[in-house]
Amino acid sequence: MKFTTPLLRGTLVKRYKRFLSDITLENGEEVTAHCANSGSMMGLKEPGYGVWLSQSDNPKRKLKYSWELVDTGSALVGINTSHPNKIVAEAIQNGEIDALKGYDTLRPEVKYGENSRIDILLQSDGKADCYVEVKNVTLSREEGIAEFPDAVTARGTKHLKELANMVANGARATMFYLVQRDDCHKFRLAKDIDPAYREAYLEARAAGVEVLCYDCTLSPEEIRVNRAIPVVEEE
Repeated sequence: MKFTTPLLRGTLVKRYKRFLSDITLENGEEVTAHCANSGSMMGLKEPGYGVWLSQSDNPKRKLKYSWELVDTGSALVGINTSHPNKIVAEAIQNGEIDALKGYDTLRPEVKYGENSRIDILLQSDGKADCYVEVKNVTLSREEGIAEFPDAVTARGTKHLKELANMVANGARATMFYLVQRDDCHKFRLAKDIDPAYREAYLEARAAGVEVLCYDCTLSPEEIRVNRAIPVVEEE
């Protein structure tokens, strides 16, 4: 996924009210940017971190800047949760995800289950539909290990149960964890942060839900799926 306009470099002042962030641009101007991330952003919101913003020319937007990337000093991390679906969809369409090759159509945001929308629905004649739920992963509390979630997520637990129901109804279902950072080589659940999510995950796996995890290469120009990384599943 290429950014449509050049990103602006700045320094984080603070993130607050979940969706707002104050940032000082390189020219000294302080701006308020939209933070499209409802998680805790643990480890990513320290004042003084270098950040990159996109700028919109849409006059209807209340905030013309959006926070896209953060440099923690050891990793470049994509924090905008509106991007992972597009990043993963592009990778599938480019044939970069071996487990999800061979489908004729890819449809985003399709209604299913109990008042839910699946991030990506893959379909082909003669094949079971494949429901792909994408989760953005930014947390890393131990060197080299990515974790999800970074906050309690009742919505994420619901999605796991919905995927298990799809498998029970004869479909294929995949949970896709996209690690939007470039310093991790393993993935695991943050079971201490949300035990209910871990239990739902184990139940979904037992029901036949597949799990994929890929990391990314990131730059101020683009974010791309990079490679599959192993999932550490602890009973």
